[in-house]
Amino acid sequence: MAIDAIVDLSHHNNKTDLEAARRSGILGVIHKATQGLTYTDPFYAPHRTAARAAGLLWGAYHFGDGSDGLQQAERFLSVVGDPRGMLLVLDFEANPVGPSMSLEEARAFVTHVQSATGVWPGLYCGHYIKELLGPKKDPVLANCWLWIAQYGPTPVVPATWKTWTMWQYTDGAAGLNPKPVPGIGLCDRDQFNGTQEGLNDLWSAIH
Repeated sequence: MAIDAIVDLSHHNNKTDLEAARRSGILGVIHKATQGLTYTDPFYAPHRTAARAAGLLWGAYHFGDGSDGLQQAERFLSVVGDPRGMLLVLDFEANPVGPSMSLEEARAFVTHVQSATGVWPGLYCGHYIKELLGPKKDPVLANCWLWIAQYGPTPVVPATWKTWTMWQYTDGAAGLNPKPVPGIGLCDRDQFNGTQEGLNDLWSAIH
């Protein structure tokens, strides 16, 4: 069983009505917080306030680049602040505007987040990690729950994981039956591989 009730947003989604999104059946928002060592998404804080006012689950992701992974994790956590009741994610994909994060730096990032919060973050990934690992398994990244980005009819899970936890099945244009979300429009949409109770349990892991 999977539920189609998560959106992931960034500064590209700058006009939102998250109360309308909640009324349409959206349960949670995962928002870009930081990228590399210097960038903070300007809509992270105001969208967090709006999401919480609407009663939505709130999560944050960091877009990794080629700089030091531990330092990126420290900066991400400083922007996120108190992580209790939040979902934390590393966005591990090829960087279109500069050096991409390596596997080594990704391991450093997720290990530091686990050390700081007591919980392994999620790992958002797609073709990039498949190209880097091929059929190999990564014992460090395997500790992270998998958020797979794939716009075909069925997600193909890398060998490191047995199954996916979240599936970004559309970016609002490509993918399986993209539909606009009331209050947001066309956007990245995600399925959770489980029930609403399971989703709440995942989201409350940091407490």
